[in-house]
Amino acid sequence: MAQGKMKLKSKLPDGAKVKKGKGKAVTKRSNAPVKSKDKVVKKNKMKNTVTKMVNAAAEKQLRALATGAPELSAAQQRVAKAPTAPTPAK
Repeated sequence: MAQGKMKLKSKLPDGAKVKKGKGKAVTKRSNAPVKSKDKVVKKNKMKNTVTKMVNAAAEKQLRALATGAPELSAAQQRVAKAPTAPTPAK
């Protein structure tokens, strides 16, 4: 059998002050303007497009090198055809 008194929650005296919480550190304005996501979405799409184009060109060059027949771009062809300066004799 249980012995002793039943435990009761203690109550604060009538004159005691109750502590209040400090609240949130940052308060948000209810009427704050919402930024448009349109610019960010367009920027990300452009980045993805450029990345895909660069990767495709790099892959094409690597495949050409791997198969043995190098496909040069127009700029690379002009550089390859340009006359080179004669090397001075030592």
